[in-house]
Amino acid sequence: MGAMKSLRKPIYATEHVLLRTWLTNKRELGNFTQRDLAAKMDVVHSFVAKVERGERRLDVIEFVGYCRALGVQPIEFIDELNQQFEL
Repeated sequence: MGAMKSLRKPIYATEHVLLRTWLTNKRELGNFTQRDLAAKMDVVHSFVAKVERGERRLDVIEFVGYCRALGVQPIEFIDELNQQFEL
């Protein structure tokens, strides 16, 4: 059995940094504060802050909800990720 490359990467891996940067940029472009976005998502503002600082990961359901609250399509990030990294 060959060694399989781990898909689980540290939260500071380049892909996670790209995700956090993308989400933060979308929030700022939408003129949302972290508190505004948290209110739209019905979460405490520290949730948004921790995601943006890299202290918390998002699962796929949270990611989709985050994108909806920002008014963007999740596929936008996935397309960007595919362009930047060989998956």
